[in-house]
Amino acid sequence: MVRTFFDDTIAAPATVPGTGAITVIRVSGPEALRVVGSCLKLTSKSIESLPGYSICYGTIGDENGEVVDEVLASVFRAPHSYTGEDSVEISCHASSYVASEILRLLCGAGARMASPGEFTRRAFVNGKMDLAQAEAVADVISSSSSASLRVAMNQLRGGYSSELRSIRSRLVELTSLLELELDFSEEDVEFADRSRLSSLLDEVIGHVSSLASSFRLGNALRNGVPIAIVGAPNSGKSTLLNSLLGDDRAIVSDVPGTTRDTVEETLVVDGILFRFIDTAGLRSSSDEVERIGIERSYKKLSEASVVLALLDCTAPEEENETLISDIVSRVDFSIQKLVVLLNKVDIFGANINVILLNNEVSFSDSSVVKLYISAKTGFGLDSLKKELVSSQKDLSSDFDNVVVTNARHFEALNSAASALRKVKDSLSSGLTPDLIAEDLREALHYLGTITGEVTPDEVLGEIFGRFCIGK
Repeated sequence: MVRTFFDDTIAAPATVPGTGAITVIRVSGPEALRVVGSCLKLTSKSIESLPGYSICYGTIGDENGEVVDEVLASVFRAPHSYTGEDSVEISCHASSYVASEILRLLCGAGARMASPGEFTRRAFVNGKMDLAQAEAVADVISSSSSASLRVAMNQLRGGYSSELRSIRSRLVELTSLLELELDFSEEDVEFADRSRLSSLLDEVIGHVSSLASSFRLGNALRNGVPIAIVGAPNSGKSTLLNSLLGDDRAIVSDVPGTTRDTVEETLVVDGILFRFIDTAGLRSSSDEVERIGIERSYKKLSEASVVLALLDCTAPEEENETLISDIVSRVDFSIQKLVVLLNKVDIFGANINVILLNNEVSFSDSSVVKLYISAKTGFGLDSLKKELVSSQKDLSSDFDNVVVTNARHFEALNSAASALRKVKDSLSSGLTPDLIAEDLREALHYLGTITGEVTPDEVLGEIFGRFCIGK
């Protein structure tokens, strides 16, 4: 019998009952085949006698012999299953009652209901995947664009873990050599060449820092590229959000100051997830609630990857110049993109060419893009979408390189880089091997928390507790 680390058997629906044609119920553990076999009646043989990768047809009956449902059962033998344990997946009709009855019968036969993420946690503990891959399972499930899916699949297949293993193996070798020196401290022997160690540290620090810096890109992939829509009251910000979404998501009114808090919605454009943030109109206000909304508008502006500055073509040019100067002063052009949108061009009809000439807003930064649009009619929105996609070229790449999408990993990488920099300083200061080795072990610890090699149980509980039941 294959050795696993759990002695009980769990069961849970892997799909949501009542939302499709079938519901899949997972059963995993040392007694999975016996538990299912006690409830499932086959035309011949028993499910316990079937080899792995078999699918059988049968009926599940209750205590009175009444048929609950006709099902298909897929058999997976340890270790060749998702969890590494004996497992069965029961496909039944998508009735909430049917699914609950089958689960009741399975629990009555010796199984228990699984907790959130318990199947994937067992897969991790039984060595079917490391922790980074296990977390990628949740990312694959929650992916909402082709770009985020590609990154999650790359991590699930072990691309990210492979990079970390390469880094850790080099550090483990150096740590071993330094610790070996401690055994020969009286003979003053150096097993780890200091110049080679320094050179290697520079490479590893660069590698770890590069992975950490990719988190900005990865976070955008996972949660959507933040796009802040800012401008004066009644400039058409809410209308623009509704037009982009094709839905009346934000309240539109001629009354200035209608939007007093941020409204966020996502939209996938050419495989990239964008998170649009409609903000309160920028102006001086004595209204306390509106003033708080305006402060939040500036905060969202500073956090956005792209700022859409919406100007009203019908407003006096001096007002637009003052507003855009305020917005430009708050944009960090090293990491943010500014797109100026001159809105309401539909009002001018045949005189549109005249208004375009008369509404020239000047910019000192050549990277600023200016577009003429009508949020009301949709004029110019296709050009805006193309500009947004173009501004995120990194997000439409093939992702041959590893991208960090997890905040926990980002923090661990930064901590590892900090420990390695201490190693570098210790080398320069000529400290003893035991102190240098201690900092190296600290870096190894932080890297190990990403893949789960040194992760405490409480951290595992927090991670897998975010999963849905049945995964």
